[in-house]
Amino acid sequence: MDRILNRAKHIKGEINVSADKSISHRAIILSALANGDSQITNLLKAEDTDSTCRCFSQMGISIKQQGNKLAVSGKGLQGLKEPESILDCGNSGTTMRLLCGLLSGQQFFSVLAGDKSLSRRPMSRVIQPLRLMGAEITGRNNSKYAPLAIKGSKLHGISYQSPVASAQVKTALLLAGLNAEGATIISEKTPTRDHTERMLAAMGADLVVDSKEIRLYPGRDLEPQDFLVPGDISSAAFFLVLASIVPGSELMIRNVGINPTRDGIIEALKLMGAKLNIENQRVFGGETVADIVVSSAELKAVNIEGDMIPRLIDELPVLAVAMAAAQGRSTVKNAEELRVKETDRINAIVIELEKMGVDIIEQPDGFIVTGSRDNLKATEVDSWGDHRIAMSLAVAAQVCHGETKISNSQAVSISFPEFWDLLAQITS
Repeated sequence: MDRILNRAKHIKGEINVSADKSISHRAIILSALANGDSQITNLLKAEDTDSTCRCFSQMGISIKQQGNKLAVSGKGLQGLKEPESILDCGNSGTTMRLLCGLLSGQQFFSVLAGDKSLSRRPMSRVIQPLRLMGAEITGRNNSKYAPLAIKGSKLHGISYQSPVASAQVKTALLLAGLNAEGATIISEKTPTRDHTERMLAAMGADLVVDSKEIRLYPGRDLEPQDFLVPGDISSAAFFLVLASIVPGSELMIRNVGINPTRDGIIEALKLMGAKLNIENQRVFGGETVADIVVSSAELKAVNIEGDMIPRLIDELPVLAVAMAAAQGRSTVKNAEELRVKETDRINAIVIELEKMGVDIIEQPDGFIVTGSRDNLKATEVDSWGDHRIAMSLAVAAQVCHGETKISNSQAVSISFPEFWDLLAQITS
């Protein structure tokens, strides 16, 4: 599906963005493992979370929509049943990697598969440490890629230092550790998003978080919860950049999660001179939530690298758009993780922004952008079937003179189905 966009006069209004995808996935999974009924309010309704719900339904978990709440009847840590068919994870890497950990400790056989894009994404980063715990997982190309066959087995805890900054790897090991013998200890060189630790602690797991180390001790059941999922900072990022680069704009985004392991986009934009105000800050279910007011600003160049990267890894494509509209030479380093997302996001955003006249140079671990808002031009671009590339290009189109055509724009439904409606609402 193609989408035609024109330059915005200004951005005005007040919106709520889609619910946090990372928290939504984890709320479904942990609710299924609880002893009793949980409710999830404001769960993200998108293709990725639908994949997670579908997989658990195949394993005997009752999941029902009740108004704006999702009711999940948990059956305990060992209450899942063997699925009668392949578990289809769709395009969701989170679903597949987290289920790898969980299913490794279940006493049945299962197969995880996904679409063409997911079948190209690396799985060895999860499989290798799970095998150290005693997991029996095999996959395509020497167990590097899906489909993955998992024979549930008795697991034992390990002490593991992750070589990659990945919350998915960490969560997979913690889910495996719930059914392992002995403690599972995970250390991180760079802290990654900590939603799993917060949710497990709230559910009564025997969990200790100390500096950069997490220790999980098995033996405790998980208590059912009423989860409230905040707005996704990764979804808000597109509108934060949009209102920053379109002159004469002012926008309020309500109920956004600003977890300190996820707020790198706010810090980066402030370093660029963005006008952002955090208002009405409060805590729900261990997660900090706030309203964010953003208005247009003359942005300046910035250098992003090191420990900040895991805090804004998903937001880097749209941050490249902010850099393109800023004055000066910006750089992104240490972001090679972008190459193994739904697509190679470094290559994709460089190629597509180049089409729009942006001076952007691809690097092995990032890119260099020499910005000037006046240089962006309308043209035909492609999303590469990647939701974050599609939305980033839509933001760029708002400061281009003329008509921009985005091919494969339907990719946004993976994480943010209402994106186009919200964009039309605040640009009309």
